[in-house]
Amino acid sequence: MAESIRETNVQYPSGKLVTMRAFVAGPDTKGKRPAVIIVQEWWGLTEHIKEIARRYAREGYVAIAPDLYSRLGHPLTTDAGEAGKFMNSLKQEDGLNDLTATVDYLKSVPEVDATKIGVTGFCMGGSYALMLPCVNPAIKAAVPFYGQVPNPDTPIQNLACPMLYLYGEDDGWITKADVQRLAAALKKYAKAGEIKTYPGAPHAFFRDTDPSVYRPDAAQDAWARAKAFFKQHLG
Repeated sequence: MAESIRETNVQYPSGKLVTMRAFVAGPDTKGKRPAVIIVQEWWGLTEHIKEIARRYAREGYVAIAPDLYSRLGHPLTTDAGEAGKFMNSLKQEDGLNDLTATVDYLKSVPEVDATKIGVTGFCMGGSYALMLPCVNPAIKAAVPFYGQVPNPDTPIQNLACPMLYLYGEDDGWITKADVQRLAAALKKYAKAGEIKTYPGAPHAFFRDTDPSVYRPDAAQDAWARAKAFFKQHLG
């Protein structure tokens, strides 16, 4: 049975100069819960990403979707050209610092079990969901959806948690060679990682607000796998 939830908008610092904004949804009950960070696509902090946070909240998690464009002035767009500019304007180091600030914020929330924090993300957010547990050992489970694979693969040697990587075989951005390289890196560094490939699924197959890319069967299976993965590793 899905839990009733409450939601709010919060702010917290990232370093001395940046104030992060984030959307938070969680069970409307007392007691400590595991937490999941949901990292946005390149469009910005959209209603779709907020809805994914609500889904996790109904599953019993404190879910936080940070505006990863906070240091850029919180832009939001439906134009791919603009989205690409925003994404390229965000240095990966800054994005990871802002996500680490998000982890620190979660640790300060009374309802969060700070020993059980996971991350998931989509497209650009998938890239960050893959990288964050390579730089922050507080992350205990990661589920990147079709994110970029680091090249060279050296960050993978610092992967601090089990990872489930979800990928559409017809992805026009992430190549099959990239995914094979990820599989090789996980094996090379003896890391706990699983890769699930969906035949015929394009990039962004999970985005149910866009009929041109949404693939219901793949998305529903991926959601079930993500839930089971977090349940296994976060409780």
